[in-house]
Amino acid sequence: MSDPTEANTESVEPTGDGAGRRHVRVVLVDDHRMFRTGVQAEIGRTEETGVEVVGEAADVEQAVTVITATRPEVVLLDVHLPGGGGVEVLRRCAALMADGERPVRFLALSVSDAAEDVIGVIRGGARGYVTKTITGADLVDSIFRVQEGDAVFSPRLAGFVLDAFASTDAPPVDEDLDRLTQREREVLRLIARGYAYKEIAKQLFISVKTVESHVSAVLRKLQLSNRHELTRWATARRLV
Repeated sequence: MSDPTEANTESVEPTGDGAGRRHVRVVLVDDHRMFRTGVQAEIGRTEETGVEVVGEAADVEQAVTVITATRPEVVLLDVHLPGGGGVEVLRRCAALMADGERPVRFLALSVSDAAEDVIGVIRGGARGYVTKTITGADLVDSIFRVQEGDAVFSPRLAGFVLDAFASTDAPPVDEDLDRLTQREREVLRLIARGYAYKEIAKQLFISVKTVESHVSAVLRKLQLSNRHELTRWATARRLV
């Protein structure tokens, strides 16, 4: 696996090859090296899938650098990243997204299925949003669809987007929720859904100790005493 900041800066070949097979150049942006390695192994077999992984990044700064250098057709973008998150990557790559000749299109790939995460990156310019439960074959299909200009969503998430853009009213600001970091929100939702600490650690690719630290921070910020109160709090706000 190459270093996250490494980039393939060779000249870009047209999509497809002489035999008419599909081909797409992709950059992976995710702060978990193990996850990037798994995605690379699953979809990066270019002869079989048509997907060529030309760069990787683990945070916002690396992402902007690699995307600018490689100019891929599609970026697989995690929502929660050090340095400002996927929305910040989208903001800083806005000019590349608007390039009429060869736009860079973004497909969010995240563990989160929260409405505010989905709506945030779509408003930022992403062409779709799928969760990390997606199969390798479906992910490859989604990448090519986004490359072709389609909007792609996991079934449950499409409703969030339709509801958000059908409404002319901005969602109300929740000051309590705004006190939490993006990672704390992820842990909060999983705790509220009944996940054990070990399950959360495995799903988020973090240690059990880190999960415990996040839970303690959430309880402190929300002035709650235990996970049962936390679950009621999250359920009342329809975060589960």
